[in-house]
Amino acid sequence: MPPTLASLVHHSALKLTVRAGEDRLDVPVRWAHVSELADPVPYMEGGELLLITALKLDAEDREAMRRYVKRLVGAGVVGLGFAVGVNYEEIPEALVEAAREEGLPLLEVPRRTPFLAISKAVSAAIAADQYRAVTAGFAAQRELTKQALNAGPEGLLGALAAQVDGWAALYDASGAVVAAAPEWAGRRAARLTADVERLRERPAPASSVVGGPDHEDRVELHSLGTGRRPRAALAVGTAAALGTAERYAVHSAIALLTLTTERSRSLYAAEQRIGTAVLRMLLAGQPDHARSVAGDLYGGLLDAPFRMIVAESVSGSAARAHADAHAHAHAHAPAPARVNGAAQQASAAALAAAGTGGDPLGGLTETVESAAARSGESVLVVPEGERLVVLAADGGAAVAACTQYAAALEAARAVPEQNGSDEDELVVGLSAPAGPIAAAAAYKQAEQALSVARRRGRVLVEHEQLAAGSVLPLLADDAVKAFADGLLRPLYEHDATGRGDLVASLRAWLSRHGQWDAAAADLGVHRHTLRYRMRRVEEILGRSLDDPDVRMELWLALKATSTE
Repeated sequence: MPPTLASLVHHSALKLTVRAGEDRLDVPVRWAHVSELADPVPYMEGGELLLITALKLDAEDREAMRRYVKRLVGAGVVGLGFAVGVNYEEIPEALVEAAREEGLPLLEVPRRTPFLAISKAVSAAIAADQYRAVTAGFAAQRELTKQALNAGPEGLLGALAAQVDGWAALYDASGAVVAAAPEWAGRRAARLTADVERLRERPAPASSVVGGPDHEDRVELHSLGTGRRPRAALAVGTAAALGTAERYAVHSAIALLTLTTERSRSLYAAEQRIGTAVLRMLLAGQPDHARSVAGDLYGGLLDAPFRMIVAESVSGSAARAHADAHAHAHAHAPAPARVNGAAQQASAAALAAAGTGGDPLGGLTETVESAAARSGESVLVVPEGERLVVLAADGGAAVAACTQYAAALEAARAVPEQNGSDEDELVVGLSAPAGPIAAAAAYKQAEQALSVARRRGRVLVEHEQLAAGSVLPLLADDAVKAFADGLLRPLYEHDATGRGDLVASLRAWLSRHGQWDAAAADLGVHRHTLRYRMRRVEEILGRSLDDPDVRMELWLALKATSTE
């Protein structure tokens, strides 16, 4: 505890007597200052015990003393020490009354007690308090370190909460609560997610204070990490501002949590090399070798069905061009549901949490790794050139986070003010569930889904959606349309001369599976006329309609040109 007026009064060597303000002696004293100025207020900082002999004061003038004491109280002076036997044999009653009126503690200093003795007593008490705070801080640091080594972040948070007589919580990079102590603090910490997100937007290290006198507690937020984007955040809630010892404890916790949440670059690189090796072995059809190399790091992924995720970034303008082209080609299809206000807010929150910052692959990596860490599951993330390959447990938190992140990006695209951005955007392909033996097939599925997502201007496409859907949307591809135009152009040129309607006749004949009477009836012509037209189609194209491959190509070409 810092020195107080009460501790000075009880100091046996000082022999101080209280003449006024007896009920305010528990106020801390920041310093003892001697001043004989008639107005020392400009030189006060607040918290001082002012020592005077009234050398330049008319201490018997009641009005002058009222003004003098009122100014001292306004400046934050916590006490007035008056030396008797120097200029006045005793404290004038005018000063005593003024001090009582303002509630300012007034101490009588005997002639044999020099002001220097009081200053030394205050200085010694302050030094002793600081020493105790430093000692307590080192003790707290040792305890926090012990808990971090033995019980991890959860144990460290428990020790920190005890040190500050409050609560503490740890957030991951997305702003979600990872751990809290005591247990009830998790609910309080969850209400600060928006504040954590705002803190995350500032370069590390950063801190902020939430709450205060009018709130249930005072909360300090501190970012954790050494990179441009913080990897985590610490919240410390207390009833009042932190003291010196508590401040040491918080700073120690920040350092220890940074070490536990920020992996070293060499360790991260080593894990990536192992992950790359495991992925290559799986794709090479060597699941047993992959399992052996994965060990405890990724081994759990290979014991249950997993999903393969392949992602890459494309320019925002290219993504919008594909999306517009796909929407134009399928203008007859039902319009996608509008994103309501609540969904837009959720999407914005997800994007803020992911914090792509122009790096969509980095945002996806952070999203799936954070989700996996919160749920305690393994996830394998391998950069592959301009791509990112992710192996994640089927039905797990990482896959769910990936799809939610993609949905947030998709929803953000629908917001007009965000739709004009030229920043790179994400394209993701997601395989069907697979096991280690079928890893190569899963990778191919993810690539196929990625290709479709890119053509359709979508953020994410699942391979299962392709299998459950129709092949017709794939005909919107520019290369397919070019092939169809080239294949059917001679027939269109023939029809343009007015010598027949070969294109319509071919469509009717193929739709009736080569049944002459039914197709002729659809066209309103004789079946012999239709037979003649089909022979002309064969002559113009140089292909036989008896070949099933030719019939298939012509039908798909007709469908592709009909979508324009």
